Amino acid sequence: MKLPRRRFLQLVGAAAAAPAMPQRASAFDYPIRPLRLIVGYTPGGAGDIVSRIIGQWLSERLGQPVIIDNKPGAGSNISVQAAFNAPPDGYTLLFVATVQAINASLYETLPFNFLRDFAPVASMVETPLVMVVNPSVPANTVAAFVTYAKANPGKISMASFGAGSSSHLAGELFKIMAGVDMVHIPYRGSAPALSDLIGGRVEVMFDTLLASLPHIRSGALRALALTGKSRSMLAPDVPVIGDTIPGYEAAGWQGIAVLKGTPPEIIERLGREVRAGLTNTAIRGRLAELGVTPRPLDSAEFGAFIATETEKWGRVVKFSGAKPD
Repeated sequence: MKLPRRRFLQLVGAAAAAPAMPQRASAFDYPIRPLRLIVGYTPGGAGDIVSRIIGQWLSERLGQPVIIDNKPGAGSNISVQAAFNAPPDGYTLLFVATVQAINASLYETLPFNFLRDFAPVASMVETPLVMVVNPSVPANTVAAFVTYAKANPGKISMASFGAGSSSHLAGELFKIMAGVDMVHIPYRGSAPALSDLIGGRVEVMFDTLLASLPHIRSGALRALALTGKSRSMLAPDVPVIGDTIPGYEAAGWQGIAVLKGTPPEIIERLGREVRAGLTNTAIRGRLAELGVTPRPLDSAEFGAFIATETEKWGRVVKFSGAKPD
């Protein structure tokens, strides 16, 4: 029996629409099961703590557990690879940071392209570093340190918590903009680098403020300046490097991304909830204790920022010749 033309078109239209309906429904019902937030750092560090603070907030707002999945290693590329292998359904979130902008040019080949393959959800915080020196260094200001470094080219040891890390690249940017020559000494983490800095085996380091603060307060280290645009409430007497070297800025940042192809409704929902958390008084207080500043950018703003940072650090990597461990 032949179907009337109108009925035939109705059936074809219904069949074509059917595959799209479950995706729309899943976006509207989202989330219906626990979420996973992949973090490329070990438990207990500042980045891990920030992820847990925001993860708990999202759990309360979304009505589903947010499970923190720590996958450190390879400059956080292991965590990105894990997220890259997950389906783009909004149930796998990726904790992203400055290192993603650095790695894009630091590594010659990667199985993913972060700017192409991931969609920014929202930025969370800004994390300034602090330029600290051993007290034996005859400099109390950035200007005095630059003078000292220029008088001793190639003789000053600059520690970092890893080749290609934000600590390393902040130092390389300083070398370029200040016109000084220092020898980079990479360590595997902040703790061993700080130990040698305090012991006088290296002279300067660009470290996280939270890690260095106890040693600054005890007098074991001397803080010269912060790397961000503004001073920190945790160290209000410490100036910023940009006051002495105009245009210098090397603040770290952290946020959340998902795989491209994730429904835009889910990205918008996640971003909205993250930004709401950053305005919450209790959460802002907990973040302040870590020495980080809320940075509530939406998806489009965060994406533009990451692109700018990727270009900036790409120039530093190329000029300095930085290589991964």
